[in-house]
Amino acid sequence: MSEPSTIPWTLRRARPSDAEAFARMMQEHEVFRQLLQLPFPDAELWRTRLSSQNAPTSPELHLVAEVQGEVIASAGLHPAATQLRRRHVMALGMSVAVPWQRRGVGSALMTELCNYADNWLGVLRIELGVYADNLPAQALYRKFGFELEGRQRAYALRDGEYVDSLMMARLHPHPPRWAPAAPTAA
Repeated sequence: MSEPSTIPWTLRRARPSDAEAFARMMQEHEVFRQLLQLPFPDAELWRTRLSSQNAPTSPELHLVAEVQGEVIASAGLHPAATQLRRRHVMALGMSVAVPWQRRGVGSALMTELCNYADNWLGVLRIELGVYADNLPAQALYRKFGFELEGRQRAYALRDGEYVDSLMMARLHPHPPRWAPAAPTAA
């Protein structure tokens, strides 16, 4: 992984060819321990996931941040459920390589994902889970309008201990409305 520098990152849609980079990033203990990932990630599993997300009919958007062709972060919006009555909801997930944390990469990804959800999909609700001890991530989500909705006790096994997760959600700040065109003179 490159050392952070003044070189700016670029954002783009994730592609199946990023699978190796995802597997490398998820090998970092401080990255995967904050996610629902397991050690020793498999690049082929990531290739399959990324391929399905890029289907033409998929509403998903999975972005990566890269520096000089190296993936340093990813974040995505994914359907929260298969039930049609919840099609207005997307789930958000994010991971940032350790050297790039707290450098604005997460904010850049969040800005684009919220714009996509609000202005292109008309998503009413974005929801996520974050470990209760991951205070920097919680601060980032609050910055983008996410609010705490609840605590799930002993939610996941991490490093041999059960840890709590917080459920956070953001409702669309200005839900789309119909703006009828002005009448035209006949």
